[in-house]
Amino acid sequence: MLRTENIHFSIGHKKILHGISADFIPGKLNMILGPNGSGKSTFLKIFSGETHHFTGRVEYDQRNITSLDYPALAKFRAVMSQQTELSFPLTAEEVVMMGRYPHFDFNPSRKDTEICNQVMELLSLSTFKTRNYLTLSGGEKQRVQYARVLAQIWEPTGNGNRYLFLDEPLNSLDINYQQEFLQIARKFATEDTVVVAVMHDINLAIQFADNMLFFREGKIVAGGAPKVIINEKLLEEVFQVRSTIINNPVSGNPLVIFDNGMS
Repeated sequence: MLRTENIHFSIGHKKILHGISADFIPGKLNMILGPNGSGKSTFLKIFSGETHHFTGRVEYDQRNITSLDYPALAKFRAVMSQQTELSFPLTAEEVVMMGRYPHFDFNPSRKDTEICNQVMELLSLSTFKTRNYLTLSGGEKQRVQYARVLAQIWEPTGNGNRYLFLDEPLNSLDINYQQEFLQIARKFATEDTVVVAVMHDINLAIQFADNMLFFREGKIVAGGAPKVIINEKLLEEVFQVRSTIINNPVSGNPLVIFDNGMS
């Protein structure tokens, strides 16, 4: 389980996060939503170990994140950031292999190569292996980066959970790949993996999320299962827009229709 307790974070005199406490357990696909600047990505950077200047506590399976050195953490925690820029003309296969770096010292083993092959096949990237990463489209790069983080935590640890953190991962992806992306994330969540994703598309989040957290101005406004917490009043409070909630006839989940005009 991932636990955060009373997380505060500031930049200069500007307060970004105000005492955020939340638990994320394996078996559930967790999604964080909120307007730009609400603190979603900052929160992810803190509990993923990418930002250290905060007050509060972050625990992985009851271990304080401060007790985990970065190489050890990287063996069971993978992060897909919003923007991952590469300047060198690596092949797509070499980028995916970067996910295995925490698991070997100098040269990848046969197992590392097999894992990369399995992940690229899963994401229909096998024909991209020798392609120059820099020549790929935005969506293709996004899929390669997803393969990289999946390769990093592909194998169960045997003595704890795996952790997969995704920061706005669906940028540049076509609808079919968005669906595939989240289906894979959901499958990982059922296999001793804590999955947390920062999302923008609320209806897509409702379709796949087991648990949703809504942020506004550095605070959690609401949290819980979509069917329980989604309503017009909450969405107006969080996003400052009016909406109508109807029942999705296929899934039975709420379906949000945003009204024209601002609230």
